[in-house]
Amino acid sequence: MIHPPLDTKALRRLFTKPYGEPGPTPDQWRAVYAEDVHFIDPTQERQGIEAYIKAQDGLIQRCDDVFLETSNVSITGELAFVEWRMGLKIKGVEFIYPGTTRLVFGDDGRIVKHRDYFDFVGPTFGPVPILGSLTRWIYERFVS
Repeated sequence: MIHPPLDTKALRRLFTKPYGEPGPTPDQWRAVYAEDVHFIDPTQERQGIEAYIKAQDGLIQRCDDVFLETSNVSITGELAFVEWRMGLKIKGVEFIYPGTTRLVFGDDGRIVKHRDYFDFVGPTFGPVPILGSLTRWIYERFVS
């Protein structure tokens, strides 16, 4: 089990889950996340460890399988950044999301703030017939 203080090796382990392997257990989350952790990603915002665990379990339950792999980890004082790729298999289709997580550590070394940054729209709707074409058109028109 991983325990604070979290170094680059521990964060790499926390942010790695191969397809076919189980995700962290609630006790493993509680060991590294503060009771009042604030979690934000492009689809939700949650406050507290129980809400965070529910969000993580919900993602795993909605998918046939999930992977997470870490490419880079940087820690400076109470702040860490983790660069990763997440894969979600849903009804035979694989969706890949590259992203970055910003973590803030509390006085006891546990994570008090967790914010994920990734493009939810492009990888989600890009592979879908008709919606994919529309998504790419919108990106070309307004984002590129």
